[in-house]
Amino acid sequence: MEILGRWHETGIPVRLHVEGGRVAEVSQLDASPEASSQLPWIAPGLIEMQLNGYRGQEFSSNQLTVERIGDIVGATTAMGVARFLPTFTTHTFDTLTYGLRILDEACRRDERIGARIPGVHLEGPYISPEDGPRGAHPRANCRRPSWEEFCRLQEAAGGRIRVHTVSPEFEEAFDYIAKVADSGVIVSLGHTAAAPDQIRRAADAGATMSTHLGNGSHAMLPRHRNYLWAQMADDRLTAGLIVDGHHLPPDVVKSIIRAKEPGRCVLVSDLSGYAGLAPGRYQTDLCDLEILPTGKVVVAGQQEVLAGASLPLYGGVANAMNFAGLDLSTAVGMATRKPAELLGLEPVRAEVGSPADFILFDLPRESPEGCTMKLRETILGGETVWKV
Repeated sequence: MEILGRWHETGIPVRLHVEGGRVAEVSQLDASPEASSQLPWIAPGLIEMQLNGYRGQEFSSNQLTVERIGDIVGATTAMGVARFLPTFTTHTFDTLTYGLRILDEACRRDERIGARIPGVHLEGPYISPEDGPRGAHPRANCRRPSWEEFCRLQEAAGGRIRVHTVSPEFEEAFDYIAKVADSGVIVSLGHTAAAPDQIRRAADAGATMSTHLGNGSHAMLPRHRNYLWAQMADDRLTAGLIVDGHHLPPDVVKSIIRAKEPGRCVLVSDLSGYAGLAPGRYQTDLCDLEILPTGKVVVAGQQEVLAGASLPLYGGVANAMNFAGLDLSTAVGMATRKPAELLGLEPVRAEVGSPADFILFDLPRESPEGCTMKLRETILGGETVWKV
């Protein structure tokens, strides 16, 4: 396979020759500026750390099947996603156990699914029961940390839990976080009503991320002493950010990225299991939700309390450029290099020997506010798996 385009980090037109699923040769194209401008951009396939489901199927569901997991995996190729973490949100122990076992079965039964899923994100259930911090997670299933229960969930998942969102507002949370982190799982703080000192103690115990920072929080907070400032200020915490234009206003996105610096930020979509469906009202296991005509996903009957997202990750990459003034390489890196680093995945580069997992795309400027990302092709393992 030959891949022609402009490498996103340099803008230089290149030819990538691929054999056996890896880059075998890299050469610079001798092209005029006009010809170069017509070539697509090339970047690594995106790595999604928070995807709750798609087209009517949540991962946290008693209706989850191996076949539905395969459908979701297939759908992500049209989003430019090379790897993703299925995200299991707060639910009963039985439902979580069921879903995790089905996910493990799917990965073991079909190597193509296993190759696309490097792990699971368990978001909850040990989160704040308070309105605001819990977001759309059902209050009845929000509970205090239990190491014994987590071990049973990890067993059901076949050891696949790689990221775990926890609130450190409970006194037993710090020992719990230390145990989870020592087991090799990334502990991420989120859906929390914790005090600033509890945020710091959680980082001391081994927490290294913040789940969708700025969301899953109270509508009103103390001006200075609150859990958002504490997480923004702590360099040990990598900030997950949903940059869909609904979860965070542009000025907040810009402020967080400047405070944390791009190297300590990772873009996520937080796609709802009902993303990909038409606007309307839907009854789910978690809550009644509504997809507004703008694409905003909310708890049904109001306009502000969010219940997931509908914009794929590539849209967040373009928005990060527009909102925070980032260059293409930096924005793409927050959805490729940084999550690969966190998850210990082999990086994808325009170098001989690199895995051939790429996306080809254009960046048309469709409004005075900025550009959009238009995907042309997704290449995984040196094979085209999706193309316009």
